[in-house]
Amino acid sequence: MNRELREFRRLERVCLEQAALSTMDLARGGLLKVAEDCRIAAEAIEAQTPRRPFTGAVQALMLVWSATRMQNRH
Repeated sequence: MNRELREFRRLERVCLEQAALSTMDLARGGLLKVAEDCRIAAEAIEAQTPRRPFTGAVQALMLVWSATRMQNRH
């Protein structure tokens, strides 16, 4: 497991924990969205063939951001 994948999984877990503790709907929604983005990025990293670590992380983030932009247009 590479470092970027572990970091995305850790951030996902932290966001989910903080969302569970949040008393504000807006904060909870934002944390859940970030957790979802981290999960998608981690899954994209897992699906890729072994490449240079930094390149894989950047490509995973690009996938997440492009998917988010497409969802916001509809």
